[in-house]
Amino acid sequence: MKPLKISLLFFLIQMLPTMAQKIDYEEFDLPNGLHVILHEDHTAPVVTVGVMYHVGAKDEQPGRTGFAHFFEHLLFEGTKNIPRGKWFEIVSSHGGQNNANTTDDRTYYYEVFPSNNLALGLWMEAERMRHAVINQIGVDTQNEVVKEEKRLRYDNQPYGHFLEAIKDNVFTKHPYKHTTIGKMADLDAASLDEFIQFYKKYYVPNNATLVVAGDIDKNETKKLINKYFATIPKGADVVRHKIIEPPITQERHAVYYDKNIQKPAVMQAYLTPSMKERDAYALDLLSKYLSSGKSSVLYKKLVDQEKKALMVGAFNLSQEDYGTYIIFAIPLNDKVSLDELTKEIDAEITKVQTQLISKEDYQKLLNKIESDFVNSNTSMQGIANSLARYHVLYGDTDLINKELDIYKSITREDLRRVAKKYLNKNQRVLLEYLPKQNDSTKSEK
Repeated sequence: MKPLKISLLFFLIQMLPTMAQKIDYEEFDLPNGLHVILHEDHTAPVVTVGVMYHVGAKDEQPGRTGFAHFFEHLLFEGTKNIPRGKWFEIVSSHGGQNNANTTDDRTYYYEVFPSNNLALGLWMEAERMRHAVINQIGVDTQNEVVKEEKRLRYDNQPYGHFLEAIKDNVFTKHPYKHTTIGKMADLDAASLDEFIQFYKKYYVPNNATLVVAGDIDKNETKKLINKYFATIPKGADVVRHKIIEPPITQERHAVYYDKNIQKPAVMQAYLTPSMKERDAYALDLLSKYLSSGKSSVLYKKLVDQEKKALMVGAFNLSQEDYGTYIIFAIPLNDKVSLDELTKEIDAEITKVQTQLISKEDYQKLLNKIESDFVNSNTSMQGIANSLARYHVLYGDTDLINKELDIYKSITREDLRRVAKKYLNKNQRVLLEYLPKQNDSTKSEK
């Protein structure tokens, strides 16, 4: 078969759903500090090799935002033994796929191969960790790539800067204040040595978790891991000092102007606890109750029944240090003011603060969360990502088997309690996100 056909078949196989069941895994540390997680599953001849580094946008220095996301691109440039520009070609020619993604808290790289190419995947990730080539050619090339991504995904997208506007107003001290993609001026001003030092500090085995999931033999896999990773030198310990964000005690009003929109939006943002706290799980459920699907409370009321909103949503942006609970709405037409939408949303918040949701709605929530949880682990890549994330960000790999039980333990009383504790007017930022009328209108970009 031709490589393209092999890749297509392989992709279809890896997307086959798996049964909701306990995920077995084994984990251990190499002497250099690399944490390893192995999951053996012979359902399909597929293997995922992933490395999650505990570095994200919150680890960047002031005036040098965007480094973690920049490295998501830069570390595909090449290594001592992989010529520049050949990474993707090597993967695709062996029937595989690869990608990477960055958040404020971690960076994740992975390859998905037919299982007979396990050794290749491990070698490539070891090369990335040990021998990445960071030179001015690569930095200049990826600088342009990142700038184009920012233009497409943020600068030229309607409402593309809404999260930037919220983060900038919710956080006053914590580096979550900055966006993951960062400021292009910061990347332009950075020296080559600064990029090299960032790599040496964070892309080391003792700041990384290697996960291998799929059609593997554990004993053989351990031998390969030892061969490729055990001799990579341990880096200096990464020392983090948690920055305490002061609570919001008085409603903050803010305005942001976007040249790409014609309809305004109103956004409410509340500072919430770390993803590791039980209350974060309750807030996740509450957001689904308010706005997940057309039968949800806010959608049914503001979009279907009263026809005041074109769009409405609520979500809990859970992160390692803090979360941000965000509710937004776009008016259907000019007759509906942002103040009116705010009052309607506040009325529904008051209800969940003072009344228990119905038992029927509560059961729907549990069914929805179980479906979402199962779907997140229907491929080897999904399982690998979950295993690595639970270890790196929560410090508990077994959450892959326990997290659903945590959600199920959240009661209707818990939903009312967290709404009363975190979603009060004096604890929020109220942001008007407005069309930019002319060049003299202030923009925060």
